[in-house]
Amino acid sequence: MAYEKNARNDRRGAKKGRKKVCNFCVEKVECIDYKDVPRLRRYISDRAKILPRRVTGTCAKHQRELTTAIKRARHIAILPYTAD
Repeated sequence: MAYEKNARNDRRGAKKGRKKVCNFCVEKVECIDYKDVPRLRRYISDRAKILPRRVTGTCAKHQRELTTAIKRARHIAILPYTAD
Protein backbone atom coordinates (compact mmCIF):
# COMPACT_ATOMS: atom_id res chain seq x y z
CA MET A 1 0.00 0.00 0.00
CA ALA A 2 2.69 2.46 0.97
CA TYR A 3 4.66 1.60 -2.16
CA GLU A 4 1.72 2.45 -4.44
CA LYS A 5 1.23 5.79 -2.74
CA ASN A 6 4.87 6.75 -3.28
CA ALA A 7 4.76 5.60 -6.90
CA ARG A 8 1.76 7.82 -7.49
CA ASN A 9 3.59 10.85 -6.07
CA ASP A 10 6.58 10.16 -8.30
CA ARG A 11 4.43 10.19 -11.41
CA ARG A 12 2.96 13.59 -10.58
CA GLY A 13 6.36 15.25 -10.23
CA ALA A 14 7.81 13.65 -13.37
CA LYS A 15 6.08 16.05 -15.80
CA LYS A 16 8.23 19.10 -15.06
CA GLY A 17 9.26 20.89 -18.21
CA ARG A 18 10.14 24.34 -19.41
CA LYS A 19 7.72 27.18 -18.73
CA LYS A 20 6.08 28.40 -21.91
CA VAL A 21 6.79 31.98 -22.92
CA CYS A 22 4.29 34.37 -24.46
CA ASN A 23 5.19 34.94 -28.12
CA PHE A 24 3.51 38.34 -28.10
CA CYS A 25 5.66 39.51 -25.17
CA VAL A 26 8.83 38.20 -26.83
CA GLU A 27 8.03 39.96 -30.13
CA LYS A 28 6.87 43.08 -28.20
CA VAL A 29 3.54 43.25 -30.02
CA GLU A 30 1.66 46.41 -29.09
CA CYS A 31 -1.77 45.38 -30.38
CA ILE A 32 -3.04 42.09 -31.77
CA ASP A 33 -4.67 42.91 -35.10
CA TYR A 34 -7.76 40.98 -36.16
CA LYS A 35 -6.69 41.29 -39.82
CA ASP A 36 -3.44 39.35 -39.22
CA VAL A 37 -4.92 35.97 -40.17
CA PRO A 38 -1.71 33.88 -40.28
CA ARG A 39 -0.86 34.86 -36.71
CA LEU A 40 -4.39 34.20 -35.46
CA ARG A 41 -4.53 30.78 -37.16
CA ARG A 42 -1.70 29.53 -34.92
CA TYR A 43 -3.97 29.98 -31.90
CA ILE A 44 -6.97 28.13 -33.33
CA SER A 45 -7.38 24.33 -33.27
CA ASP A 46 -8.25 22.25 -36.33
CA ARG A 47 -11.87 22.34 -35.13
CA ALA A 48 -11.71 26.20 -35.16
CA LYS A 49 -11.69 26.48 -31.35
CA ILE A 50 -9.56 29.05 -29.55
CA LEU A 51 -6.66 27.28 -27.84
CA PRO A 52 -6.28 27.92 -24.08
CA ARG A 53 -3.36 29.63 -22.38
CA ARG A 54 -2.00 26.41 -20.92
CA VAL A 55 -1.57 25.03 -24.45
CA THR A 56 -0.24 28.12 -26.25
CA GLY A 57 1.70 29.70 -23.39
CA THR A 58 0.38 33.22 -23.90
CA CYS A 59 0.09 35.55 -20.92
CA ALA A 60 -3.34 36.56 -19.58
CA LYS A 61 -3.27 40.05 -21.08
CA HIS A 62 -2.44 38.85 -24.57
CA GLN A 63 -4.86 35.91 -24.34
CA ARG A 64 -7.70 38.37 -23.73
CA GLU A 65 -6.61 40.49 -26.72
CA LEU A 66 -6.17 37.38 -28.85
CA THR A 67 -9.67 36.13 -28.03
CA THR A 68 -11.18 39.49 -28.94
CA ALA A 69 -9.22 39.62 -32.21
CA ILE A 70 -10.31 36.09 -33.19
CA LYS A 71 -13.94 36.88 -32.42
CA ARG A 72 -13.77 40.07 -34.52
CA ALA A 73 -12.18 38.18 -37.41
CA ARG A 74 -14.93 35.56 -37.20
CA HIS A 75 -17.62 38.23 -37.20
CA ILE A 76 -16.23 39.76 -40.41
CA ALA A 77 -15.86 36.24 -41.90
CA ILE A 78 -12.06 36.28 -42.13
CA LEU A 79 -11.86 33.21 -39.84
CA PRO A 80 -14.37 30.35 -39.62
CA TYR A 81 -16.65 29.70 -36.66
CA THR A 82 -16.50 25.94 -37.26
CA ALA A 83 -14.27 23.42 -39.06
CA ASP A 84 -15.02 22.58 -42.69
